[in-house]
Amino acid sequence: MLTVYGRATSSNVQTVMWTIAELGLDCERLDYGGAFGGNDTPEFLAMNPNGLVPVVIDGDGPPLWESPAVLRYLAARYGDEQFWPADPALRASQDIWAEWTKTTFYPTLIGQVFGPLVRLRPEQRNEQQIGAGVEGLKPLARMLDNRLTGTAFIGGDAPSFADMMTGHLLYRYYTLPIDRAETPALDTYYTRLHAREAYRQHVMVSYESLRPSS
Repeated sequence: MLTVYGRATSSNVQTVMWTIAELGLDCERLDYGGAFGGNDTPEFLAMNPNGLVPVVIDGDGPPLWESPAVLRYLAARYGDEQFWPADPALRASQDIWAEWTKTTFYPTLIGQVFGPLVRLRPEQRNEQQIGAGVEGLKPLARMLDNRLTGTAFIGGDAPSFADMMTGHLLYRYYTLPIDRAETPALDTYYTRLHAREAYRQHVMVSYESLRPSS
């Protein structure tokens, strides 16, 4: 039994929960972080000194934190060859996109666009900076589009760990009121993802509660 400490509206928690669901693992998720609090207590900080969610406990194992590391642990321990290829070269060709998502796509989407549009009041926003972020997303979306042209998922015909890292951000990308690049392959990929029950349940989570109260 896995225990996940983290609120459902956290994109990092969503990555982990989607992975757990795709792997068919038993899990209990506990609301921590954000409006729920609890992540600044001595007990929580003993599990994760950063005080961030998610934290994952797998049976009697040690606390696991940092969602990409948790994802890779779950994939390596419980995934099949498709989900976590044994061949280092094949795995690395997918891990490139997982890392690119973390270092390039995520900061632009979440830091420059989603965060200001959702977490700030209109009078607090810097529209010029948001606009620059929106424009910065366009070539990145085209890169993903090129990668997904001719393939159902990043790793081939079925989802892999790389899809968990990349695909979980697309719900926010596609539901924001922004101008997006033309990306037919990426659009089809997103449609394919939200046809999956695990994706709908754990990723397509309303983020309205993240908006500032009036």
